[in-house]
Amino acid sequence: MAKVRALVEAGAAPRAQLAEAEESLADAADESLLRKTAYGQDLTVEQADDMIAAARRRFNRRQKTLDHAQRLVTAGVSTELSLGPLRDDLARARKECDLADSRAKLIRDLSEMAEAEQSLAARPTTLDSETESDGVLAYATFARVEVAFEEHFGKKLPVSAVGETAVHRAMGFDHHGRVDVALNPDQAEGAWLCQYLAQNHIPFFAFRQAVPGKATGAHIHIGPMSTKLVSGG
Repeated sequence: MAKVRALVEAGAAPRAQLAEAEESLADAADESLLRKTAYGQDLTVEQADDMIAAARRRFNRRQKTLDHAQRLVTAGVSTELSLGPLRDDLARARKECDLADSRAKLIRDLSEMAEAEQSLAARPTTLDSETESDGVLAYATFARVEVAFEEHFGKKLPVSAVGETAVHRAMGFDHHGRVDVALNPDQAEGAWLCQYLAQNHIPFFAFRQAVPGKATGAHIHIGPMSTKLVSGG
């Protein structure tokens, strides 16, 4: 950057080259932030917001580049073939945005779980004692499960519900401090998860199909079994 800036100030390079260099530097910084956050183990809600912003900035840059290239094609300066790589870059940036949004949602959900746990009477956490006194799944436990799955399969754990949801309330269950994962325990990923949970003494229940009044479909419930909600009045 210093070299380019010096050339521009000396009149040996166009000012547009400096703007391009600054844009490239900003894009590299956003890429670095995404590598640390989208695949990081411990994120705050604020960091999740920064991650989303970085992903969107990268998407907007690629959209801007593609739009410029399309204008050149329309003007007859470039060929349609030049747009292929730029469209691929835009598609990858769109996937980055989707990943960032998904990761941020999970972080916010986990943050809510952590806040709820802080209101409980704390006790030392050990491998064989990973639940709080009232039977909710400890935040640190689920974080380890999520990281282990991602390291083994190279993709995010397909979480379908974190804590209380409208579906669970409609079924009359208190799902506070529990997590549902959309995996069939009879398939490879589900079987691996069940084995990991069992080996690490983390309570879970595997549903191979819908169970009237208990489960809407095949999934793995991490944490103690949901209790029945207590009706008010």
